[in-house]
Amino acid sequence: MRVGSWGLELVCVCYLLIVYITSRGLIAAPRYRLLQARLRDCRARAEYLDGTCGDGSPEKAAVAAVAGRLADLEQGGTVVWRLSSRYGVIAIPLSKLAAAWRTLHASERRLLGAEPLEEVLAQRELLLIQLASTGDPVDGELAVKLAAAETGSTQARALVLAAAQRVHDLEDDAAERDYDQQRIALWLALTGLCAILLIGRVLEHRETMLLGALGGFLSPVIGAMRSQRSSSWGVLVLAPVGGALAAIGGLLLVRMLADPDLNLLGQVFYENSWTAPTRPIALATALLFGFSGTLFSRLALAATGQLSAPAPRPV
Repeated sequence: MRVGSWGLELVCVCYLLIVYITSRGLIAAPRYRLLQARLRDCRARAEYLDGTCGDGSPEKAAVAAVAGRLADLEQGGTVVWRLSSRYGVIAIPLSKLAAAWRTLHASERRLLGAEPLEEVLAQRELLLIQLASTGDPVDGELAVKLAAAETGSTQARALVLAAAQRVHDLEDDAAERDYDQQRIALWLALTGLCAILLIGRVLEHRETMLLGALGGFLSPVIGAMRSQRSSSWGVLVLAPVGGALAAIGGLLLVRMLADPDLNLLGQVFYENSWTAPTRPIALATALLFGFSGTLFSRLALAATGQLSAPAPRPV
């Protein structure tokens, strides 16, 4: 089997396009739609409170400020942008979602300070449940203080706002960690594709890397089918790229361990590995290395052990 001179390049370009669409359309777009729904709910609350607050009151001024901030968010200000039917998924990067959620949470807390007592009590019960579910002793102390505060007092309202900020900070921190992981996965995928193109051009192991990428793709697919659980986006994006690189490195390790000077794997692997990458055994080995990351790590450990072993003493 031989891959054309531009076959590997075409596969890499297509996969880069898939990664880009995945980042925008499958990761960012659902979270952006959720953000838009929360923005609409927050705007509706602001409109309701604006009609109930007295003219000239501090609550009405706070509601007006929140309404202006929400208008900036919805109209494509400094934090969020409006989707365009012309550009589709290209218009949704991950970089601004974390800042948008923090701004929305701050607006929700400001509205909570102007809410009537009934709404504050309802929010307090929800916050008590959320604080109790974290398992953090600091959150537990805050929940105890919030539950013991006198209903309707200034202290109770202040504790409700503090609890809301704590819950929002936990949500925002978790989301930002997730966004960082997604950005790292995308950067590694882009760098890996560049390495695949370079190796394919220099070493002429296109078939090896294509079979390794196939194995890397099959690994999370079979795992999801067997466990009925979805893998993380980072694993799904990196699996084919990592499989291609593991296949090329794995064949080189097989060739080294099968060398007559070491003779750990035998003549079959010596003749069907690095120097003959298009033979069926070499292609199957590449597929296995792409499918199983543990196979590559075990072989690398075996090679490291052979290289670090002390030389035998002359008799």
